[in-house]
Amino acid sequence: MADLTYDADLRFKGEPKTEFFPCHTGSAQTIYKGQPLVFTSTDTSHAIAFVEGVNVAATDVCIGIAAEHKTVVSGAVEAKTLIEVYVGPSIVGFKSTAFTTNDSLGDIVYTSDSGTLSASHSDHPELGTLYLIEDGYCYVKLSSPRICLLADT
Repeated sequence: MADLTYDADLRFKGEPKTEFFPCHTGSAQTIYKGQPLVFTSTDTSHAIAFVEGVNVAATDVCIGIAAEHKTVVSGAVEAKTLIEVYVGPSIVGFKSTAFTTNDSLGDIVYTSDSGTLSASHSDHPELGTLYLIEDGYCYVKLSSPRICLLADT
C-alpha cells in the first residue's frame, strides 16, 4: 500500500479513547482519519501527519491515530488547529493483510507509511501491539503517546 489519500476505514473493540492536540502549521498538511500523528524533533508539541517521507527518529513521539479528517493551512494559529486523536488504550482495527495469523498476536505494530501496518521499526512510528485479526482487519491496542525508541535502529 501507500500513504493515505482518503480517510481510512476503521473499526474498534470497546470504546476508543481520544485526546486533542494542536497541529503543526509551519507547512500545509492534509490529515486523514486513521493517519498516524507524530511529534518530531523539529516540532515537539504540534501534531505532524506521518507519511513515508517523514523520517521518524528515536526521540520522536507517536501521539496516536487521527480520529478525524483535517486540512491545516500553512501559517494558521496552531492553538486553533486542534485535532482529535485516538490514543491508548484504544483498540483500533485497520483494514490490512500485514498480519494474517494468530502467532503474531502481541507483536509490536508500526506503520511503514500512513496506510500500511508493518512489523518493521526502521524510521517508523510505533502504534502498539497486535490484539486481534478478524474479518480482514488487524486490531492494534494503541500504546500511544509513545516515544519511538527503535526508529533509528
